[in-house]
Amino acid sequence: MAKPSSRFVCQQCGAVTTRWVGKCESCGEWNAIIEEIPRDEVPKGLSGKSGRKIEFFGLEGTARPLPRMLTGIAELDRVCGGGLVAGSALLVGGDPGIGKSTLLLQAAAGLSAEAGVAYISGEEAVDQVRMRAARLGLAKAKVALAAATSLRDIVASLDGGDARVVVIDSIQTVYADTIDSAPGTVGQVRACAAELIRLAKRRGFVLFLVGHVTKEGMIAGPRVLEHMVDTVLYFEGDRGHQFRILRAVKNRFGATDEIGVFEMTDRGLAEVANPSALFLAERRGNVSGSCVYAGLEGTRPMLVEIQALVAPSTLASPRRAVVGWDSARLSMVLAVLDARCGLALSGNDVYLNVAGGLRVTEPAADLAVAAALVSSASDVPVPADMVVFGEVGLSGEVRAVAQADNRLKEAAKLGFAQAMVPASLRKAKTPAGGPLAIRSVGHVQDVVGLFRRGP
Repeated sequence: MAKPSSRFVCQQCGAVTTRWVGKCESCGEWNAIIEEIPRDEVPKGLSGKSGRKIEFFGLEGTARPLPRMLTGIAELDRVCGGGLVAGSALLVGGDPGIGKSTLLLQAAAGLSAEAGVAYISGEEAVDQVRMRAARLGLAKAKVALAAATSLRDIVASLDGGDARVVVIDSIQTVYADTIDSAPGTVGQVRACAAELIRLAKRRGFVLFLVGHVTKEGMIAGPRVLEHMVDTVLYFEGDRGHQFRILRAVKNRFGATDEIGVFEMTDRGLAEVANPSALFLAERRGNVSGSCVYAGLEGTRPMLVEIQALVAPSTLASPRRAVVGWDSARLSMVLAVLDARCGLALSGNDVYLNVAGGLRVTEPAADLAVAAALVSSASDVPVPADMVVFGEVGLSGEVRAVAQADNRLKEAAKLGFAQAMVPASLRKAKTPAGGPLAIRSVGHVQDVVGLFRRGP
């Protein structure tokens, strides 16, 4: 009898090798390669049966709008594109304890009033899920609970049921008995997810898959898992803050990079309808190094506070500490201030923080960071009623950013009176919420001159 062929698969990137090695040549990860013995060999070719011809259509035509299911959680519906689409698969990832199971249990309870919901847990017993439901005040919700990890049992139960929403918590705990590897490995995660997604498409129910994350913050398992699902949601947040950000990085039925803001309470995750007011609630005016940045997260304008501290350093290599922003972007802004504006900050310790635990990724925050740094270095406060946004180039020019009108409208709604914007946006529309004094800057030197003269 022939010995079954084995293969060695990297658990980070899914690369396959013929022998075990300590370091994966594809992704560079150490000790991530595990031996797998496939129980069912893949056929080398197709069978003798001839396939049927597929039907082709033109691009022109009318498409009916997709019906949506509302979860009762407006922030979750917003991130999903206005609700859940029948037959879609959603992958939810995040750090342990950040609130993935809590949010999905709240969503399941909200959906159970109008549709059948099945919540299958592979990490917790039924009694543990019941304890969480009692703490959240959801004990009377008509949610069908189960604790199972066998893919064969899960498929058999869902195929004959009437559930319209299914939650699998988590996909790394589910295993297929046709694959000779431990649950959570690349082969198991890929096979189990593919079978569940195929069942969801055929039966027409919404499938939520909870995914573990690695130490780098990426969803564990092969990256192909993110391509298999329709929507990928990431839970972000700092344990030291009560705010949680649900971000859509992929969505076939809505806008990508959309966010929902939640607040963690003793009764679960509460929606935050006005994140800008919440992020600025504890802000103090007339403090040097503090600047309000008018940002954009997906389609939602949001105001956050950028805090900077420039202090003399006694070290040969001054510290650069960044929380909530790209450290390489900070180094670029410091280099521009030094080379183009003559502001020597290389011998100082620089600390930068985005208040509230939010992470800012768009380059429109460059001008706000520069204003906060110059304000801290000169000890001249940024006007308390001013918002700032704009991208800074390597020559020191201030470039235009997208959707400036929405940013200004959000600032006017919260009572701000003036805005520092790129010079190319001099003709920006005045928001209807209140008159905003527009102060245009074309170069970072204009910001340095502003704080040298005082506000």
